[in-house]
Amino acid sequence: MRALGFILFALIILLQYPLWLGKGSWHRVWEVDQKIILQRETNQKHKIRNTALDAEVQDLKQGSDAIEERARSELGMIKQDEIFFQVEINEQKTTLPDKTK
Repeated sequence: MRALGFILFALIILLQYPLWLGKGSWHRVWEVDQKIILQRETNQKHKIRNTALDAEVQDLKQGSDAIEERARSELGMIKQDEIFFQVEINEQKTTLPDKTK
C-alpha cells in the first residue's frame, strides 16, 4: 500500500512538472503575454505614425498647398512679388522699484 501511495505521488509530481517548470509553464506563458501586450502597443503607435505619414504623402502628391507650406517653413522661400517682414520681439524683463519701503 505504501508503494502505491509513493507511485501515485511520483505521478502527480511528474504531471505537475511541465506546468510549473516546463517549456509551456505558467511563468513563460505570462512572459509571452506581456511581450504580446508591449508589441501591440508598439504596433498601434507605428500604425498611427504610418497613417499620418501616408496622409502627408498623399497631400504632397495631390495638392500644392502642402508643398508651398513646406517651402515657406523649411526653406524660407517666398512667392514672387511678395515682401517678407521679420518681426523680432525683445522681451526684456524690467524690474519695478520696491514700494514697500
